[in-house]
Amino acid sequence: MSADPVKRSWPTLAMIAFIVVGALVYMYVLAKVGVGLVATGKPTAIGLGLGVLILPALGLWMLYRTLAAGVWHQRLAAAAVEKGRDLDVSELPRRASGRIERDAADGLFEQVRREWEADPDDWCNTYRIARAYDYAGDRTRARQMMKTAVAQYRATPED
Repeated sequence: MSADPVKRSWPTLAMIAFIVVGALVYMYVLAKVGVGLVATGKPTAIGLGLGVLILPALGLWMLYRTLAAGVWHQRLAAAAVEKGRDLDVSELPRRASGRIERDAADGLFEQVRREWEADPDDWCNTYRIARAYDYAGDRTRARQMMKTAVAQYRATPED
């Protein structure tokens, strides 16, 4: 797989499609069971059926939010590459697993943090720090910063 985060890999897209179709089939089966329970007319079954019907609704919402986030992350990655501001981690030392070594990831993070602190309202700086958090292993902050980067990017007027 290419180091370029913008290039789409057909095997990756096929796997995403496979997982989405599987999830949709599972949600359909759950919905069908829920409707069947409600249709019995028995109070306990109706209550259980309504509870089961909540699961596909939640599943659809989570599936949508995950896919939408992925699309926006790809847009930001492409825009950062286009601006020449994507993080280049190709020269950083890596472990046998392929993960960037901790000291190198921390050094990258410190550099990107200083850039972000100089201009935290720039979506590209926020995108870069989100990636740096991810490389440093802080997934929670990486997700928070990526959400912020998407919001900043969406609020930026077109050039």
